Amino acid sequence: MTRVLLAEDDTAIAEPLARALRREGYEVQVHGDGASALAGAQDGIDLVVLDLGLPSMDGLDVCRELRARGNAVPVLVLTARADEVDTVVGLDAGADDYVTKPFRLAELLARARALLRRGGPEPTATGRVRIDVDARQAFLDDQVVQLTAKEFDLLRLLVRESGRVVPREQIMREVWDADWYGSTKTLDMHISWLRRKLGDDAGQPQFISTVRGVGFRFERDA
Repeated sequence: MTRVLLAEDDTAIAEPLARALRREGYEVQVHGDGASALAGAQDGIDLVVLDLGLPSMDGLDVCRELRARGNAVPVLVLTARADEVDTVVGLDAGADDYVTKPFRLAELLARARALLRRGGPEPTATGRVRIDVDARQAFLDDQVVQLTAKEFDLLRLLVRESGRVVPREQIMREVWDADWYGSTKTLDMHISWLRRKLGDDAGQPQFISTVRGVGFRFERDA
């Protein structure tokens, strides 16, 4: 499971943000000061979400020390100061990206996903199904599957997250670029079309399983 370290001393921010990250399927550990965040970041962490204004050791020093130790973990900085100087200093310290407070949760999660994808190659195959990202083509048993643009984006996301349940809200954000709070009928229709083109059976799915009340999972060995 993807492990995220959240370093934020304001519980009004840390608690809802940690909940949101866990809903995305990440394992989250929360630290309220810089020294403990630095120690925690040494242990198999995939992403650090780092507030700059931490007690005991500020976020800039945490980031600098991580890089000085050769730790290349992606770092997403949270800053309450929007001026350009602060941003440049944060990036110079070794941060990979930043979000300014108050932030939109959807934007922060999108930036976190982007940094996690950057940290390693994107999975493009699960067995019988293969994705060619550059050509925007999908293959089933080496035969091209004719997909619309949205169907391709949906399949690419599901294959990338194969074996993991992808929540409906995440799919709507990534594929339709929307904070979706209403009906997801459009998503259900595209899942149905995608299943049909893959020769999948919703009753006994081989590729795309429905996890009722949550979202969809692309079977890892399908």
